[in-house]
Amino acid sequence: MKSILDNRPALAKEVNKVAEVAGYLWQKGWAERNGGNITINITEFVDDEIKALPAISDVTSIGTTLPNLKGCYFYCKGTNMRMRDLARWPMENGSVIRILDDCASYVIIADQPVKPTSELPSHLSMHNFLIGKGSNYKASLHTHPIDLIAMTHHKPFLEKDVLTNLLWSMIPETKAFCPRGLGIIPYKLPSSVELAQATIAELKEYDVVMWEKHGVCAVGIDIMDAFDQVDVLSKSAQIYMTSKNMGFEPGGMSAEQMQEMTVAFNLPK
Repeated sequence: MKSILDNRPALAKEVNKVAEVAGYLWQKGWAERNGGNITINITEFVDDEIKALPAISDVTSIGTTLPNLKGCYFYCKGTNMRMRDLARWPMENGSVIRILDDCASYVIIADQPVKPTSELPSHLSMHNFLIGKGSNYKASLHTHPIDLIAMTHHKPFLEKDVLTNLLWSMIPETKAFCPRGLGIIPYKLPSSVELAQATIAELKEYDVVMWEKHGVCAVGIDIMDAFDQVDVLSKSAQIYMTSKNMGFEPGGMSAEQMQEMTVAFNLPK
């Protein structure tokens, strides 16, 4: 079967990154059953032939109007699809969609009519926000890191920047590779408009946002960038929990040591 990826190495490379990350999510235990979602903006890789492709689905309402997405194209993980399957067959477990000129609906154009994730409105709202502020971020990732979710069951960790500073202090790489820290959103119904709006508000300050008792949402230049930020935060959470399991409270890096990191690596203050 002919694929939209055929003879398009740049586009194929981006979709293959999604497949690679999907495999990591499954291996780490962050993607049980059909858990987690990935959406990437592939507009820059779209040629005239792709633009001419007919719809292979009905027109579907997004549920909101997103003016910055007019004429955009996205690769999306399919609803009810498993990350372990997407890792092997990305174009059978995901699809490419075209945002229509009303900026409020979309159609699927390739490869198969795989319905996008149920959290598509939230993901597209994030991309609309990123484009609106002139960001070069093209990827959004939602996943369920066990250690980070566990930490949201402890109320003191839900205060602003408590987890950010704790996780930064566990190992220098965390602040270096997730320099904007971790935003926190109190529990809201999954896939709800309220959760989408709260996430967008947090993305003004953070690149990674924790949904209480649910999971993490991260944005980045590409899907590997988004994944890497969650990965380093998870490593810090594991260091913290391992120390606690050994019977002591980890000392962590001091404020002075973290400030030294900030200066040495020219990180956001």
